[in-house]
Amino acid sequence: MAGHSKWKQIKHKKAVTDSRRASAWTKVIREITVAARAGGGDPGGNPRLRTAIDAAKAVNMPNDNIERAIKKGTGELEGAVYEELTYEGYGPGGAAIFIEVTTDNPNRSVAEIRHAFSRNGGNLGATNSVAWMFDRKGQIVLDATANEEDQALEASLESGAEDFSSEDGVFVVTTDPNTMQTVQDTLIAKGLSIESAEIAMLPQNTVSVSGSEAQSLLKLIEMLEELDDVSKVSSNFDIDAATLAEA
Repeated sequence: MAGHSKWKQIKHKKAVTDSRRASAWTKVIREITVAARAGGGDPGGNPRLRTAIDAAKAVNMPNDNIERAIKKGTGELEGAVYEELTYEGYGPGGAAIFIEVTTDNPNRSVAEIRHAFSRNGGNLGATNSVAWMFDRKGQIVLDATANEEDQALEASLESGAEDFSSEDGVFVVTTDPNTMQTVQDTLIAKGLSIESAEIAMLPQNTVSVSGSEAQSLLKLIEMLEELDDVSKVSSNFDIDAATLAEA
């Protein structure tokens, strides 16, 4: 299993503090706003918006907040105009890092990202310096304790998913980005319980990182993820389970 996949699962299972919930809400609100602006305010006809709303409900965001974010995206309410940008670089141990940003101030975003890299032994790189190492895929996570593996595997194959794997208490269903919503709907229709669904940048290969470099890399990843402007951080690191557990 790619280390970063396991890292995401560990973080997903942590208790959500008030500060982390506030940060999660900020990121989800921005995604809802951008999705509504790009594809309209009807989640039935806008798969990206529907996925964003599901993410908002997963972090217990009130419906009023969701509705306001949609209306800001469609122009019914005034709000900030967000840009979607990407940044790339290398962390300690040579791990590639791909960062997706949603911001109303690109100068602030790049300054904060550069600061995170410099503090933790990484280097911000040029466009396309690491993007080619990743594939953009849909990723649906199922709770392994709430779903039978044979049923989940069969449903995933029938729905047109590209891959199915069992990883540390969850089942991960990988899809083409354009068919993720169809696969998700099929799984739900077959009675499966879905923890999360997102469009993710999955590494083609992984880089083993250990010791002090692993600790610095994890600090860098977490510092980036905590920035309000950063929507997603993807990496190709592979770190042993003991180091991840300590982090």
